Amino acid sequence: MGYAINLAPKDGQFMGFQLMWSLLLEEEFKEFSEKAKSLPPTTMDADKLVLYGLYKQATVGTVDTNRPGIFSPKERAKWDAWKAVEGKTKEEAMSDYIVKVKQLQEGTSA
Repeated sequence: MGYAINLAPKDGQFMGFQLMWSLLLEEEFKEFSEKAKSLPPTTMDADKLVLYGLYKQATVGTVDTNRPGIFSPKERAKWDAWKAVEGKTKEEAMSDYIVKVKQLQEGTSA
């Protein structure tokens, strides 16, 4: 006669793990948000825009404003960068942001 062992966590344990993971990710995101402020001045504008879009997606969510007009090219580029990551979850945006900052710190833009 065999015994079945259920190793799957109970719902409460899984929710606890998700909460703990989310809190750790948020802490790392805050840490890398600070590190992003000290990226070298040679950081390309395109990379800065990627970071901007991911940061806004992580902190605000889906773009919630109208696209700026043609006479506001800087604001329009920022809006476009945010819109480009629309649909990413908060966690995905935070994770992608951390990876991007790490890449820029190492000098490998990707």
